[in-house]
Amino acid sequence: MMFFSGVFDLPWWGYAIVALSLTHVTIVAVTLFLHRHQAHRALDFHPVVSHFFRFWLWLTTGMVTKEWAAVHRKHHATCDTPEDPHSPQIYGINRVLWGGVFLYVKEANRRDTIERYGRGTPDDWIERNLYSRFQVLGLTSMGVVNVVLFGVVPGVLILVTQIIWIPFWAAGVINGIGHYWGYRNWPSPDWSTNIAPWGILIGGEELHNNHHAYPTSAKLSNKWFELDIGWAYIRVLEALGLANVKHVAPTPRVAAPRPVVDPATLQAVITYRYDVLARYGRLLKEAYAAELRRLRKRAPEDARVLARLKRWLNRDEKTLRGPEREVLATALPKSRVLQTMYSMRHDLAAVWGRSTASREQLVKQLHDWCKRAEASGIRPLMELSQRLRSYA
Repeated sequence: MMFFSGVFDLPWWGYAIVALSLTHVTIVAVTLFLHRHQAHRALDFHPVVSHFFRFWLWLTTGMVTKEWAAVHRKHHATCDTPEDPHSPQIYGINRVLWGGVFLYVKEANRRDTIERYGRGTPDDWIERNLYSRFQVLGLTSMGVVNVVLFGVVPGVLILVTQIIWIPFWAAGVINGIGHYWGYRNWPSPDWSTNIAPWGILIGGEELHNNHHAYPTSAKLSNKWFELDIGWAYIRVLEALGLANVKHVAPTPRVAAPRPVVDPATLQAVITYRYDVLARYGRLLKEAYAAELRRLRKRAPEDARVLARLKRWLNRDEKTLRGPEREVLATALPKSRVLQTMYSMRHDLAAVWGRSTASREQLVKQLHDWCKRAEASGIRPLMELSQRLRSYA
């Protein structure tokens, strides 16, 4: 009788707390081990911690580390393009939100994806002969433990909650809403967003735009008001000697402006490129507001055309659709200031874009950009040129 009623006889809210606690451990295992450690190498764990996470994920999800890391790495390499395994911009928000797990399974079954993107993941005896080979056995074992501890009905319900938790929150919410709705700190060349500034429920993964801007950072929060609970756990493990942080997002440092652009300036600008783009975005918004006020007084019709740019002016041109591009092409010529700033943003981004140019050529390219900015007579560009030469 003890077996069927369970070792622990809890009220309904007690079982709910148990389910939420167990699923939170799974969330922590996914964000710390699978995501930050395995997929991006942002930190290392003590072997005991690393193996605990592998064991727990086998019990509660049945996911294979190599498959998860490979699918996620491909997502970053092909983000929000037709090759992306689960972009809501390609498949639609409903399909990714409610059926993201099926998109994941489909991609995980592609041998070429696993071979190309799954390198460097665990390949020891227990991974080959237990975790990867008998995925269902882990879930079955977890189910038996749940029933023994909490009884048949509560135990089964807790197991079902554990099984659907990651497919919904990780494969659905993060991959879906995290590329569809939210706020953006950084103008990364994709649709990633921060769902909420307090990353608690999904272990910090709510700060998805921050992650896409700095994918190798072990810390996902960037602003003072943001909370990444996963980072709090990492700091505890680090204090206990069980974790070693390798990368975090760079914090911009500034000094007196250099008189000329040199290789050190180039390296600093590349390192702080998202800070550059975020600052550029703020200056562009200020210039847009000033130009709109000016045109409303002098050319109301041009102002109405320019007003249509508000939602798209700070978006990367690659993310714009056909009608949005047409509005951009029609409205920008109404303002020399905005047209110059918009085109020069593209020129600046080319400095750290994929290029076959040598370091010397890139230094010259950045130097020429600063000269053009300072000669433009446009105050925001002149300020930004000085900022670039101030990065330490």
